[in-house]
Amino acid sequence: MNKLFLGALALLPLAAAAQTPPPSSVLTPEKLWQLGRLGEMQVSPDGKTVAYTVTKYNLAENKGNADIWTVPVAGGQPKKITDTPGSENTLNWRPDGKLTFISGESGTDQLYVMSADGTGKAKLSDFPDQGLSNLKYAPKANFILYTQDVKSSPTTLDMFPDLPKADAKIIDDLNYRHWNVWDDHLASHVFFQPIAADGKPEGYGKDLMPGEKFDSPLMPDGGSEQLAFSPDGYRIAYTSRKFTGRAEAESTNSDIYLYNIHNQQTVNLSEGLGGYDTEPAFSPDGKQVAWLSMATPGFESDRNGIVVYDFASKKRVDILLKSFMEGLDKRLGQFDAAQLSAANIRWSSDGKTLYFLSVLIGAERLFEVPATGGKIRQITDIKQNYNAFELVGKGQAVANRTTLSAFADIVRLDLKTGKETPLTAINQQELAGIKFGKVEDRRVTTTDNKQMQVYVIYPPDFDPARKYPTLLYCQGGPQSPITQSQSYRWNFQLMAANGYIIVAPNRRGLPGFGREWNDAISGDWGGQPIKDYLSAIDAVSKEPFVDKNRRGCVGASYGGYSVYYLAGHHEGRFKTFIAHDGLYNLTSWYPSTEEMFFAKHDMGGAPWDATPNKSYQEFNPQMFAKNWDTPILVIQGGKDFRVPEGQAMEAFGTAQLRGIPSRFLYLPNEGHWVMKPQNSVLWQRVFFEWLGRTLKPDGTVAK
Repeated sequence: MNKLFLGALALLPLAAAAQTPPPSSVLTPEKLWQLGRLGEMQVSPDGKTVAYTVTKYNLAENKGNADIWTVPVAGGQPKKITDTPGSENTLNWRPDGKLTFISGESGTDQLYVMSADGTGKAKLSDFPDQGLSNLKYAPKANFILYTQDVKSSPTTLDMFPDLPKADAKIIDDLNYRHWNVWDDHLASHVFFQPIAADGKPEGYGKDLMPGEKFDSPLMPDGGSEQLAFSPDGYRIAYTSRKFTGRAEAESTNSDIYLYNIHNQQTVNLSEGLGGYDTEPAFSPDGKQVAWLSMATPGFESDRNGIVVYDFASKKRVDILLKSFMEGLDKRLGQFDAAQLSAANIRWSSDGKTLYFLSVLIGAERLFEVPATGGKIRQITDIKQNYNAFELVGKGQAVANRTTLSAFADIVRLDLKTGKETPLTAINQQELAGIKFGKVEDRRVTTTDNKQMQVYVIYPPDFDPARKYPTLLYCQGGPQSPITQSQSYRWNFQLMAANGYIIVAPNRRGLPGFGREWNDAISGDWGGQPIKDYLSAIDAVSKEPFVDKNRRGCVGASYGGYSVYYLAGHHEGRFKTFIAHDGLYNLTSWYPSTEEMFFAKHDMGGAPWDATPNKSYQEFNPQMFAKNWDTPILVIQGGKDFRVPEGQAMEAFGTAQLRGIPSRFLYLPNEGHWVMKPQNSVLWQRVFFEWLGRTLKPDGTVAK
């Protein structure tokens, strides 16, 4: 074995190395799980009250519980109006000012109602055992819609009833598992049901998709935002991708379907549009419906336009494509409206304006555009993220706000000035006395002479006269932007609290910097995006406070791929690597992932093509493992079907067989994300212990 490796191994005993915890004045993994997490927001019909959910976690019990709170839109003391052992969710205000929600306190998910002050709670429904989800009221509360699972295909037990203990799966087609779940032979269908005078559902639910094997909303993460009632309550728009098996695995072509309650007919409003069409929203007069639309088939990270469909003319128009760059603040960059990717669209009460969110230069911002297209106006700036919003009366909105130094709270926004007024301080007590590190927004010149935005996060009480270990953070996606959002796993402030400087570049492929920048990563995973990473760490490493002998590289998903790739190309820059759910061998990954459209689009084809794309040779980390010479921690979820566990096992096996100091953290019941509280804390402890061993061998924490 190489003597260099033997020396490194001596510093890395298998037993857990003791490490001094961060001081109590900074974030810790345990503190993150004490914080309340803002969930839903719903504004009352009179525009005076916001109802919202806050989830609190019990680390010992390894679970969380969501309760309902309210706060006046004008400002005032928030009030907790539920306090039950089970979680409340799916908030809806009725026209009479009462609040409905779904709770599982009876053993199944059922519909409940109560007054705005939390009194008079009553159960309204008695649905079958599978309960319900994604419930919405028609504007006049004469109907509800909701989703339930229905049988879509036979199980192994159905086919062989005399073998009840057989636990095998018989698979004849693709899409047999998705993200973190296996095909359960059920499909989520949309139902509607009348509401009686006493507020209870009457009769039975009508399935809008009888006999279909398709899901609505889209699995696994679609929700009630993909369903909508028309203002009169007699039309329902829903999102579905009506393919199964291989066709579904190879397609992003979801559509907006319109069901008419009067004649029970369904029409496809987005027929002929090839990419994702999602999140329908009716105009206040019901004469139009808008939705988010991606144009490119198979490209899951394409720009989301805003399509407006007129029922009278039956014409569709992407109003962002009709708009031009004079609507944007040119100080923030020369991006035309066609380059904005929209989310969370809302109609103004007069139907003349559409409001939407879009990432621009490292922040999720609020915009407005005439419903017919035209000048776009940016309402908010780069200092914060607005992750979701709801309109309130005339000229106001309430929004979920975060920054890289602040967790989610609700603020009131003035839509003319962008001025915000805080309404909640959810974690004021938990964060009292906690120090946060400075966040710096830099520009770095890339190898092709472009200006790249880079966030640099410093330890609390940063001293420029000292030298600090520094981490290059590689973002996943591969097209998920680094913005002013908060993560409870890859939390920059938590990393900084442990004494590290974090370098987080918005490298090629991340949205918010124009279409050319966004699309440049497709087919070029190991090309310019990797050069961008090196440009970022090299530029920041010129600072005297960066210890060049203690630099690490960390990331998940495409970021994990980047770690594996850089491990074979870093030319001595890094002393340690951490890869979570990363792609190590693109050739074996392609046929084992689940959404084949993603693999085909981003790899530029299959590895067995007559002339395979360069991705499988030039950009395949496995091909360069012969150059690995640096300690590496490999982390993997066993239920991650986007990046199957074999990728991590190949990478860890390679490191072990080559004598590279390495460790494998395997989480058998986690998917692409770590969701369980104790697993999350374990993740953080192993993460920081590894960094303590490889970047700070004495085990101390920089202060």
